[in-house]
Amino acid sequence: MTRTALVSGASIAGLATAFWLARSGWRVEVLERAPAFRDGGQNVDIRGAAHEVVERMGLTERVRERTTTEEGTSFIDERGRVIGEFPVEEQDGPTAELEILRGDLARLILEELPVGAEVTYGDRIAAVRDRGSGVSAAFESGREADYDLLIVAEGVKSPTRDLVFGPVPRRELGLNMAYGTIERTADDDRWWRWYAAPGRRGLTLRPDQVGTTRATLAVVDEERDLSELPVEAAKRELAEVFADAGWESRRVTQGFLASDDVYVDYLTQITMPAWSAGRVVVTGDAAWCVTPLGGGGTSLALTGGYVLAAYLSASPDDPADALAAYERWMRPLIDDSQKLPPGTPKAFYPESRAGVAVLRTVYRIMTRKPLRRLGSTFSRVAGTDQQLPDIRLA
Repeated sequence: MTRTALVSGASIAGLATAFWLARSGWRVEVLERAPAFRDGGQNVDIRGAAHEVVERMGLTERVRERTTTEEGTSFIDERGRVIGEFPVEEQDGPTAELEILRGDLARLILEELPVGAEVTYGDRIAAVRDRGSGVSAAFESGREADYDLLIVAEGVKSPTRDLVFGPVPRRELGLNMAYGTIERTADDDRWWRWYAAPGRRGLTLRPDQVGTTRATLAVVDEERDLSELPVEAAKRELAEVFADAGWESRRVTQGFLASDDVYVDYLTQITMPAWSAGRVVVTGDAAWCVTPLGGGGTSLALTGGYVLAAYLSASPDDPADALAAYERWMRPLIDDSQKLPPGTPKAFYPESRAGVAVLRTVYRIMTRKPLRRLGSTFSRVAGTDQQLPDIRLA
């Protein structure tokens, strides 16, 4: 008997889960509320156990062909001078060996979805009823359908997760981050450039392989959540906040004002005590958002999709055992990734000029060649000594 699954969310976590479930013989519907595939997005990396997952998907070389061409990470002062840098020397330094745009990675997986996995766009779940032996879902379009399993992979603000589990524990980090695409200039290089300004502000510029530059703005504010504003209002607010921040701040804020590819987030970790209830399970950021400060979110999404499908393939008639095994395997990775250095995020976004000077001194020391490898260890995430579970392929 063919098992059926509804995967809600068609980004990395949802598509990776659908890929492996279909490979193991499940019939999978992926539901995406957007009207079409969502291209774009920022640089993401593949680290730790996700290297092996991508290799098993047969996508390593295709990912490598679409690399963002980033050569390393550098720290910049207000005049654009390099304070220190981490070149790509190791697999999991600040700039990983495999860097790709989110939209490019999602499209690669989408194009390789096996027979048995289909994507439905422009709809969302309105109600869920767990029948014990399966799940009934009602959709905003008016359609209703039954499945053996519902997998929620909608992201940190998942409405379906909250519909099933109610309010979930979360840890707000007090950091607004805005991501966007701006025009490339002759001064842009192939490095991920970091700049810290007084007032707990910072910005970064990253290369891509399509002739534009990916930028972020970050400001620590424990009172204001700019993601609650309409995006145009948030962009105007950021332009005021960064008016005197220096370096490329004006260029980025003006570029954001002219861009239709800007996303604003208020960094929040999701810390659910359990990732499943009956025939419903959550994965990716909906289950455990680690935020960019924890790092490795894409790698954990890829790994989680594989591990979930692997245990379901081994226990097709008893999903409860499979879901428990999935959680036991993934929990150590998530717990490790959600542990942030003391003082984060304020330590990386100082309030005073003196604090910024101290931070730059730290960067100078940690990027010197004798200490560079030690400094790189802080970005090694999503790794584990556990062997990936075997998956039974159809």
